[in-house]
Order: sequence, then structure tokens, then C-alpha cells
Amino acid sequence: MAQTRRGAHRVGEFLAKADGNRSVVRLARAIRTRTPGAGAEVSPDSLRNSDRIAELIAQARGEKPSAVRELGLAAVESWQALMTRRGTTNRSDDGPVTILFTDLVGFSTWALGAGDDAVLTLLAQVNQASEDIITRRGGTVTKYLGDGLMAVFRDGTDAIEAAHEAGLAVSAITLDGYRPALRAGLHTGEPRAVGDDYLGVDVNIAARVADAASAGEVLATEATLDCTDETKYMKRRRRFRAKGTPKDLVVYAVLPRYDDVADEGRSAGGSER
Repeated sequence: MAQTRRGAHRVGEFLAKADGNRSVVRLARAIRTRTPGAGAEVSPDSLRNSDRIAELIAQARGEKPSAVRELGLAAVESWQALMTRRGTTNRSDDGPVTILFTDLVGFSTWALGAGDDAVLTLLAQVNQASEDIITRRGGTVTKYLGDGLMAVFRDGTDAIEAAHEAGLAVSAITLDGYRPALRAGLHTGEPRAVGDDYLGVDVNIAARVADAASAGEVLATEATLDCTDETKYMKRRRRFRAKGTPKDLVVYAVLPRYDDVADEGRSAGGSER
């Protein structure tokens, strides 16, 4: 018991030091400025409770720098931005959507020695490249999750194509010799829409599928492939088991048939050299 208390005390001391570490605080502050809702105007009447929470967080540790305080404020501001947007969104919530999750493989190991500036620069480039492709393919980024994101599509084919294109675009990024590698997971279902976000079992399934992917790989459930023209893809069934997902869930590694893409280009007037 005494050993357990000593261990807990050491952990507490470490967290206290990290909370006030200048580098950690700078990174937390930078993350806060980049969260949805940073600096957004919100209604004091409709968001009075969250404003009170933000006030209490801001008072924590007085004037001392605090990473926990910065991240806490970032969470509240993001929630406020979400609640503010809920009454203004015009998108339809009828019918199934395909959910995409992505993240970078091996990013945490690289980030430990890269420094705050390099980490934020890389994430900005990765997020921009991914969002551009997702938007062009008709998808919507619902949230950023550290070194990854979540997006939704009305069309399963667009979702698969966007996942592959984002992986290729991200692999072309280099920073100080580091080349990021994206992985992606897709699942189609009818999650619950909450503001501009989605919640529910289908979201959890998509996240678990993404976690099982390797660098540069796109995994998709059978439900997603059922929404597409499967002849456009090469697929290989993957052994898959994850907590919180159905035992009979079928998952495939999916790759577009690039020969078909080349044929389409030639039929449209292109030439091969």
C-alpha cells in the first residue's frame, strides 16, 4: 500500500511539473488557438453555464502558466462553437452516411523529438491536404483529433476515393526528412446527428476499423462496400476483432483499380506516353 502511495505521489509530481512546463504550455496554447471556436462570439444567455465553467478554468492556478487550463478552455470553446452552430446548420440528416477516420502512423514517436513548431507545421499541412480532398469529394470534416480527423460522406464511393487520395497527398509531404503515413477506416451506417457532429455505435465502429489499418492502408466494412460499385476496387478480407464492434463485422482492405482510372483518362481524350 505504501509503495502504491509513493507511486501515485510521483505521478502527481510529474503531472504538476508538466502542467507548468513552458514548452508544454506553449503547445497547449497553440492547440487552443487552432481549435474550432477559438475566439468565436457566443451568446452569454444561451451558453451561460459553459461560460461559468470557462471562468472557473481560467482562474485555476491563478496567473501561473498551465497546460491543463489551456486545454480545458480549448474544450469549452469548441463545445460553445458546436452549440452555436446547431441552430444554423442546413444539412439533411436523412439516410445513411459513410464515416471516415484517419490518423498518422508513428506520429507520436516522431513528435517527441521534433519540437512544437515542427509538430504544428506538419499537422497544419496534413489537415489542409486531407480537408481539401475530402471537401472536393463531397465530404465534410466534422472534427480534428490530434493527428487525425473524422469526416462524413453521403456517397460511399466518394469516401473510399477520398481516403486513398488523402493518403497519397499526405505521403508526399516531407518535413525535416520526416514523411508522414496516413491510415484510414470507413464504415457506413446511420449515426445520430448532433449539431455538426455525429455520435453512436457506427461512429465507434469506423474509429475501430481505422485503428486496425496499417500505414497507407484503407480499411472499409462490408456495409460501405455494399454502397459502392465493388468492381472498381481490389479488396482483401481482413481478420478483424475489436472491443465495442459486432462479432460478425466484415472488414476489407480496399484499393482502387488504377488501370480503370487510366482507361477513363484515355477515353476522355488523354494519351499515354
